[in-house]
Amino acid sequence: MTQTPFKDHFSTGSDNYAAHRPTYPPELVDELVKICPGTKLALDCGCGTGQLSVLLAEKFTQVIATDASTAQIQKTQAKKGVTYRAAPAEESGLPDRSVDLITVAQAAHWLDLDKFYQEVQRIAVPDAGIALISYGVLHVDGDVDELVQNFYYEVIGPYWPAERRHVEEGYRNLPFPFPKRMLPELAITVSWTVDDLLGYVSTWSAVKLAQKTLTSNPVTAFETELRERWGSREQRRRVSWPLSLLVGNVPANANR
Repeated sequence: MTQTPFKDHFSTGSDNYAAHRPTYPPELVDELVKICPGTKLALDCGCGTGQLSVLLAEKFTQVIATDASTAQIQKTQAKKGVTYRAAPAEESGLPDRSVDLITVAQAAHWLDLDKFYQEVQRIAVPDAGIALISYGVLHVDGDVDELVQNFYYEVIGPYWPAERRHVEEGYRNLPFPFPKRMLPELAITVSWTVDDLLGYVSTWSAVKLAQKTLTSNPVTAFETELRERWGSREQRRRVSWPLSLLVGNVPANANR
């Protein structure tokens, strides 16, 4: 089977991605379990380095976690019950009607959704859960937030891939052909040092493109001002991302 081409923004710098991307709140998995007909098998597509995969393993007997980037798979977090595979989300390789939950965390906007939804309909058990998950633009407590927002939108804004708009829109305009379910409002919240935040910024696809395109590194001036405003290197600030969720169930007769 021919693999679906994908836009690879994350294989370069997989070490940074594994070290600096935030993880998801356990409450997210608790809510997802409630919409599933069983907990035998979950498929986590576009798993990156496994931030959500390892949490799913706390509730599901088996988790298959796939990513089209081999470099990402090589940096995944080992966890009992999780099997990682280099594979596109549109071609999971799993048997028909075998999966209780399909998740895509911070990656649905990169997929060929028509082909992905066809694959979902093939592998889902009747009424399986499906969740497209995204965390939005971060916010930092205090006057630092103004600086962060300006850097995100104004300084490197032109270098974000076009698909990034779906994240900023909270996935509101992504097609979703399944009956929707409502989950409580959830957010990722961490307590970070300035180095933690800068490490996270280094994983942004727009930063990587801007660094390749511009004659001067746009992060340099941002880092200088950020450190001046932040306080001591040891000081921690609250950083949060609202979660956007497209959640539903795959009907038993969905295009079978």
